[in-house]
Amino acid sequence: MTPSAEPGPDPDSSPTPVVEQIPVPASVDAPDAADYVAAVDLENAVRASAIGSDELAWLPDEQLPHLLDDVHSDHRLFGVREQGRLVAVGWYETRREGDAASTAWLDLSVLPEARRRGHGTLLADHLEQLARSEGRTQVIAYVRSRGDGAPRLVPPTGVGSVPRGNGEVRFLLGRGWELGQVVRCSRLALPPDEEALGAIRERARSAAGDAYRLHTWVGRSPERWIDDLAALETRMSTDAPAGGLDEPEDVWTAERFRDTEERALAGPRTRFTAVAEHVASGRLAGFSQLEAPVDRSRPAFQHDTLVLREHRGHRLGWALKVATTDLLQAERPGHPAVFTYNAEENRPMLDVNEAVGFVPFEHEGAWSKKV
Repeated sequence: MTPSAEPGPDPDSSPTPVVEQIPVPASVDAPDAADYVAAVDLENAVRASAIGSDELAWLPDEQLPHLLDDVHSDHRLFGVREQGRLVAVGWYETRREGDAASTAWLDLSVLPEARRRGHGTLLADHLEQLARSEGRTQVIAYVRSRGDGAPRLVPPTGVGSVPRGNGEVRFLLGRGWELGQVVRCSRLALPPDEEALGAIRERARSAAGDAYRLHTWVGRSPERWIDDLAALETRMSTDAPAGGLDEPEDVWTAERFRDTEERALAGPRTRFTAVAEHVASGRLAGFSQLEAPVDRSRPAFQHDTLVLREHRGHRLGWALKVATTDLLQAERPGHPAVFTYNAEENRPMLDVNEAVGFVPFEHEGAWSKKV
């Protein structure tokens, strides 16, 4: 440095990054909500940068109903800053009771311009150590992997793959994580092809015959179905393909279903539900749920869809998918698309989606690690 030069900032003088817990506010208008809103904005920015679209964004007030469950689940948010600005965030989710309490679900996002500075490692170390300190036995994460480069990493299912050379894949492998499954995100452009949808509707009706009856509704579920819906949610954790993941049974009670639904109804998204009743028993054999934002220029999202194993083979999955699409179009036309997620080895459900008109949009790897 010459005597007349202005000294620049000393890189060694920058504060060492630390992980801090960020409070989940009671509302987006609460005094302590700013960091939470910034964290969700960061996640959406990272996602949009990766896929070249903001269609998969969830706004801060849309996420809160799920995060505010402090009876059945626990949700904690952590962040890393550079010069006061959040540049990396990590989510930590657990269940309070049952077999599922042994597992922690993690999610981690780092802004593209702040990568390769150790923030991801710092957050991953913190979250994994937190799981160990609380007696969890495994952690699970769903991580976006894009690209068709070789070589490929194939899960134990033998179906689907992720690029082994991708940064996120190398990061996870280097930390001892294992790829258990590949999940496909699919997109259905709206309005759908009504001719194709009509043909599927008729085939589903013919296969189900008079043994099953469809019911649909918007918003709050009828009291008569609450116990069955709770049972279906529990079976989602055991009947849905888990690949090489050791997904624990996640037990739902009627009380948990009511509480979760009431919090969802208090949020800004509208829920659309279709169920298939087994006429002889009067019990539900399957269900499908879809949620749509207030802004009709944004897409809707298909959530849980399940047909109980003992009722499969009657094209009820086809009937339920068509029913939720019909309901959305009748009640809230104008949304550009519906998104849904399915395991790549779940060929029966992918057949349903493809028949309806869904096309692949992106893929995620389902990863786990024993801690």
